[in-house]
Amino acid sequence: MSPGEDPVDRAHLRDPTDRSHTIARYPVSTDLDALARRFWIPTWSVPPGQEAPQHVLQYPVCLIVIADDYARFYGVTSGLSETILRGDGWAVGLMLQPAAGRLVTGRSVAELRDTYVGLTTIPGFTPTVVEDVRAAMAPDPTAAEAHKSARERIEAQVRAYGPVDDEGRLVNDIVDRVEIDQHVLRVNDLCERFEITERSLQRLTRRRLGLSPKWLIRRRRLHDAVSRLQRSETDLAGLAADLGYTDQAHLTRDFRSATGLTPGRFAARFG
Repeated sequence: MSPGEDPVDRAHLRDPTDRSHTIARYPVSTDLDALARRFWIPTWSVPPGQEAPQHVLQYPVCLIVIADDYARFYGVTSGLSETILRGDGWAVGLMLQPAAGRLVTGRSVAELRDTYVGLTTIPGFTPTVVEDVRAAMAPDPTAAEAHKSARERIEAQVRAYGPVDDEGRLVNDIVDRVEIDQHVLRVNDLCERFEITERSLQRLTRRRLGLSPKWLIRRRRLHDAVSRLQRSETDLAGLAADLGYTDQAHLTRDFRSATGLTPGRFAARFG
C-alpha cells in the first residue's frame, strides 16, 4: 500500500466516470481498534430506469450494513462483491476486524462466507439500533451530524462484543501482516513470521475467516494490482514480477478471474 493511500480505493473497482454516489469514510473510536476498522457511508442518486453497479474485492472481514430498507451482517465475500444502486438511498457500513466475526456471531465465520443474515438475528444484537440509525439518517443522510449519531449508536452495540481474545488478536496480526508486507508471497512466510505450523495456520484462518492463508496472499496481490493499475501502470510484465507472479499471463488470468477484466482493460479506465 502506498503512503497516504486510502485502503478502500484498493478494493473498490469504481469506474472513474461513475458519478452516481459519494462515500464518507470515518475511523472507529480508538478503543474499538481490535474489533473494527472503519465506517463508510455512501449516499446515491441514480436516475429512474438506470442502475449503477458497484464492484468490490472485499477485504477478509465481515461487515455490518444498515440502510433505509435493510439491515444485514455480511460474512466474508471470497469472490467479487456486486451491489446495484438504484434510485436515491444511503447506507451506513462498518468494516469489522478479522477477529470480530466469530465474536459477534458466536460461530465459525466459515458458515457465513459469501452470504449474509439479517442483523437482528445476530445473538445479542439490540433491534432498536437499526431504528436509531435510521432515525439519525432520515432528515439528511449527507449531514456530518447524522453520520456521527449513526456511528455512535453502532459502536455502542459493537463494543458489547469485546474484548478480543488472544486468538482473535493473532488473526488480526496475521491479516495485517499480509496486507502491509508485500514480501509475504508464500504461506510459509507467515508460518515463519508467527512461528506457527501451516496446518495450524490453515485451521485458524478457516475458523476465524472462512478462508485459507493462500487466499489472503492472493487477495493482497490483487489489491496491489488494482492500486498500481489505477495509476495507469502499463508495464504488466514488471507489475507481475513485482507482485510475485511467475509471469504476465498468470497475473492476467488471476486478475480477469477475480474482476472480469484484463489488467490492460482495467488500467485503460484511468488512462
